[in-house]
Amino acid sequence: MASLSQETTHADATYAEPRTGWLPKRWYAHVVLWISCFILGVPVFYAIIVATQSNAEVFRYQFTFGSAISDNWHMVFVQRHLQDYMVNSLIMTAAITIGKTIFSLLAGLGFVYFRFPGKWLVFGFVLITLMMPTEVLIIALFRLVNQLDWDNTYLALVVPFLASATGAFLFRQHFASIPPELSEAAQLDGANPLQFLMRVLIPMSWNTIGALAVVQCIYAWNMYTWPNMIISDQKMDVVQVGIGTLRAGDSAIQYGPLMLGAVIASLPPVIVFILLQKQFMSGFQLTTDK
Repeated sequence: MASLSQETTHADATYAEPRTGWLPKRWYAHVVLWISCFILGVPVFYAIIVATQSNAEVFRYQFTFGSAISDNWHMVFVQRHLQDYMVNSLIMTAAITIGKTIFSLLAGLGFVYFRFPGKWLVFGFVLITLMMPTEVLIIALFRLVNQLDWDNTYLALVVPFLASATGAFLFRQHFASIPPELSEAAQLDGANPLQFLMRVLIPMSWNTIGALAVVQCIYAWNMYTWPNMIISDQKMDVVQVGIGTLRAGDSAIQYGPLMLGAVIASLPPVIVFILLQKQFMSGFQLTTDK
């Protein structure tokens, strides 16, 4: 017992990384991290500063908070109604995120627990669509939406993006890692596929659901090209398009209101990521560890 204790103590001393003086042993890693945080943080901090400045203060390149925050706020929310654009983006983002999650869950359920002819061919087609960006299909989608008379509606903003190859692949991999005995036990208990999904799979998949929700929420909130093409009614514009209305002032570009709108528009994705960061990290770790 004494020798075992001595070996354990020796092993702990071997793997511990004592400090060299007042510096950590891997001080260079800390230096790199601090430099990275500085490079990423300075533009964000400067954007917040510009959001409080007038054009004259912006052109003086002063790195202190300005005196025009109330004027900029008035232009953003009273004159240009940025809150209306944010509401449109919120509705679109929530609908796309919820819809994609539901269809991805059903697709994962089908690819793992159902047998049908050509299943692997269909799954291969889904994987191929991962390499096709939306811009490749945008003209065909535009013509289809026009034929359906969905212009200037939430249907045009939401329906073309309800299917998610990424989500189908993510849940397929996750469900494949779940022991098949659970499915057999559910069948013996008389549960149908939807009951098995609701009572067994979803409670075991919250981390994966959260991970997908973060990705799709940020993607939907930041969409610009498609809403700008399909929406011609300004009342239906999303926030990424609405920010463009802040560029035009009485005589020149108003940098303060423009930056204030950009900073405010970036807050919802940041909040979502902060709230779901644990599920985001755990969900992808659970899927890739298989």
